[in-house]
Amino acid sequence: MARATDEPTAAAPAEDLEDLALRDDYALNPAFVEMVVDAADRGDTVRLHELIDALHPADIADLMGFLSANYREVIVPLLSADDLGEVLSELDGAIREEILELIDAARLAQALGEMDSDDAADVVDDLEEDKKGEVLAAMSDIDRASIETALAYDDETAGRLMQREVLAAPQFWTVGQTMDHVREAGVDLPELFFDVYVVDPANKPLGAATVSRLLKTRLDAPLSEIMEPVIEIPVDMDQEEVAYIFDKYHLISAPVVEPGGRLVGQITVDDIVAVIQEESQEDMLALAGVSDPGRGASIMEITRSRFWWLLINLGTAILASGVIALYQGSIAKLAALAVLNPIAASMGGNAGTQTLTVAVRALATKELNAANMLVTVWREIAVGLLNGVAFFIVIGLITFFWFHDPAMAVVAGLAMIINLLAAAVAGIFLPLALDRLGFDPAASSVVFLTTVTDCVGYFSFLGLATVIILR
Repeated sequence: MARATDEPTAAAPAEDLEDLALRDDYALNPAFVEMVVDAADRGDTVRLHELIDALHPADIADLMGFLSANYREVIVPLLSADDLGEVLSELDGAIREEILELIDAARLAQALGEMDSDDAADVVDDLEEDKKGEVLAAMSDIDRASIETALAYDDETAGRLMQREVLAAPQFWTVGQTMDHVREAGVDLPELFFDVYVVDPANKPLGAATVSRLLKTRLDAPLSEIMEPVIEIPVDMDQEEVAYIFDKYHLISAPVVEPGGRLVGQITVDDIVAVIQEESQEDMLALAGVSDPGRGASIMEITRSRFWWLLINLGTAILASGVIALYQGSIAKLAALAVLNPIAASMGGNAGTQTLTVAVRALATKELNAANMLVTVWREIAVGLLNGVAFFIVIGLITFFWFHDPAMAVVAGLAMIINLLAAAVAGIFLPLALDRLGFDPAASSVVFLTTVTDCVGYFSFLGLATVIILR
């Protein structure tokens, strides 16, 4: 579909709106957002319906992020139950909580009934306890039981990630019987499925037959002849582990089993894509020491989310300044020390972050474990040492031509070797140690790494200068 980059006008006919809504990069056209705002200001409900109907539910969710609360209050009542459910599953947390307050229990129950059980459970989990009870009471017995079962599992586990709707068939069924069942079951089946899980009388998975294989096989063939082995996902497995299994074995879907081995649901690749994006974003933000309160967060919420990390960093900065304070006398005697002092610490921090990022990624993808730990550690130490030697030459020459002092050049170069080596050691060992202790290395390593590289950088440069130049 072609996407327009030109600004749409308020007079654009309804049939052109779908093309006008999105830019070439599939982001919402800012002028389209203005059209929505303008129609809302005029109270033009007909035009608002036209504009909203032109959008995919994911784009409607994106639109909500660009609108203020007053405009969201106008848009939400215009959404159908189908669209409302899909929009709720796509919204950022803070905005979703705000919109949920605008929807009465009966309408919300209807929207949840149109959603997959995993998405519906996520939405219900965001409700206040009083409203949660009202919404669940307004749902059908089957939908309510499905959501309550999902909510019984811990957050970020396979049990919360899975959808309970699943297509299963006994091993003695034929392909024809299975296809007849699919046609007859209709709405009771998952909206999206890729495999038919073949189960024994205790409902334990024996294998799976892909839908494509099913369609290409003669109708009288038993499922036991065409099924293939499946990788079962324990219901209490962490979602990050599930994502790793999907990525490693290139899965499109997988059955979820409870401790006794009974089939209780399935996870599909669309859920895993969301998990991978969520986990990668969390790690990226954690390495910077921030969390993501969402687009709808207030200034105070964002401030609070960053304050404590900055406070910790203030403590480490004071510790590094304490190292500098030990050499106040040396700095007072030779002003050049104050000029060159930050260089080794800064370079160590950058080099350490490189090693740390590689190590955290390797731990997350399970490329780093006990089998190759020593090789990886020695490799990073060797890289740190070689870079240290290379920058010994670079900073040595710069310092010599800057201050015309060979001793100062040697001190700056030696400090660079020491700190880049320390950065490599800290960058690889800190995430390994934190991971072994059960902490998230992405969230916890940076502050310790900065402390090490700052303190070692200042101590090595000022200490060497005091011994070699000012002795």
